Amino acid sequence: MPVTLSSLPLLLRPRLRPMRPFGFDNSYARELPGFYMDWQPAPAPAPSLLFFNDGLADELGLDEALLGGAEGAAFFAGNTLPEDAQPIAQAYAGHQFGGFSPQLGDGRALLIGERVDREGRRRDIAFKGSGRTPFSRGGDGKAAVGPMLREVLMGEAMHALGIPTTRALAVAATGERVYRELSLPGAVLTRVAASHLRVGTFQYFAAQGEVDKLRMLAEYTIARHDPALAGMPDRHLALLRAVAERQAELIAQWMNVGFIHGVMNTDNMTISGETIDYGPCAFMEAYDPAAVFSSIDHGGRYAYANQPHIARWNLARLAETLLPLMVEAEDDAAVQAAVAQVTAVIDAFPGLYAAALLRGQRAKLGLFAATGADDAEDTALAADWLALLHTQAVDFTLAWRRLADAAEGDDAPLRALFAEPSALGTWLAGWQARCARDAAAGGPSARERAARMRGVNPLTIPRNHRVEEALAAATEGDLAPFQRLLAALRQPYDEAPEFAPYAEPAPAAVTACYQTFCGT
Repeated sequence: MPVTLSSLPLLLRPRLRPMRPFGFDNSYARELPGFYMDWQPAPAPAPSLLFFNDGLADELGLDEALLGGAEGAAFFAGNTLPEDAQPIAQAYAGHQFGGFSPQLGDGRALLIGERVDREGRRRDIAFKGSGRTPFSRGGDGKAAVGPMLREVLMGEAMHALGIPTTRALAVAATGERVYRELSLPGAVLTRVAASHLRVGTFQYFAAQGEVDKLRMLAEYTIARHDPALAGMPDRHLALLRAVAERQAELIAQWMNVGFIHGVMNTDNMTISGETIDYGPCAFMEAYDPAAVFSSIDHGGRYAYANQPHIARWNLARLAETLLPLMVEAEDDAAVQAAVAQVTAVIDAFPGLYAAALLRGQRAKLGLFAATGADDAEDTALAADWLALLHTQAVDFTLAWRRLADAAEGDDAPLRALFAEPSALGTWLAGWQARCARDAAAGGPSARERAARMRGVNPLTIPRNHRVEEALAAATEGDLAPFQRLLAALRQPYDEAPEFAPYAEPAPAAVTACYQTFCGT
């Protein structure tokens, strides 16, 4: 039975013992009454800190003295909260694998508060796995150590790669067991995000027919993420355009590192343009446009090559929610005009994405003096390179990295990746000719080109077998493999000897049967 935010009384657990203030400023709770349920995290019997992100804490301007020792563990497990926290479970809907669920909401998450960081950016601080909420739909609201540490590894890897992402501030063990297929040690993740506003947040209120609340949400979103649009007559259309631009950049970055999100439901597409929800995600090894790792994506809806198409589909769902705000009166001509306007934004998305993808591919190919006149040639050069990787089943990450060696005159490491090295000849000659023309037009020297390429083509990604090894050990209480892998992922472009094992692809037999799971 759905939760009706406007009719239910506040369902509060007893307030937990407070700790000193965090300097929270809770704008979502303050400005959007009726958009959430007040709630409290479930207490943990024996909290202990498994991971703490010192760098992120400093970025947020947090006092590490508040977060150390037993007091920090108690907070990150949900046993104590800052005096200025206002924990809430946010309401949202979403299309899940194409089917619409009118109510999802934070079933195992709580927004604890918002903090303005050292650079003046407002950031959400939220728990994940802190127990049931009114939106739990029968689930226990808890999380296991493995999936929560996966969020750390993936988020920190993406951050190091320069890709917009939510990040983990901490993971605390709860000292209790959670039950999935097995009995597993429980944990709570503390996640930091530009916001937790999603396409599904807009869908929730649109589906309820609550246009006034939809308008409140849109104004809040604009003020938070696109303040330059505030007060503009066409601000809702401009918001859609801004989200489309952010998503085009984000998806292009995913594609250029071989990242597969795995569950691109509309409730997992942020308005901010950050990657969110590292459940059934994975990085591709041998290049395959049809690659799917998620155990629940039986039809390949969210396969690697489908991600830009799904992003456009999700944006169309956002556009549908904004239409009522763009038409003041029920006038057929006005409605048709608004539909035409949002359709133009959605139709422009493939071009935005293609341009973003090509910018990234040019950098990865070592082309730094390109002009618009080169677009068709460079697009074809990149497409032919990917086709070659596909037919030869070449490791995606290492192929790009070893291309930098070829730029410096040593193509042996690149050829060694190919089952048939001769297949590389024609493409390599064409690429070298393009680089030579680039250099003649004022581009970098061969040595400079190679160095720049190594700065955008990572050597180390979260290899799936390494992630699983680290999480399995952590589940058994050994955090050393997790810590070593995390150190490598935070320096993805470095060729340090101690990181070499993390750059090695998994055996083909392992990759062939690898699956990821949502962790719920």
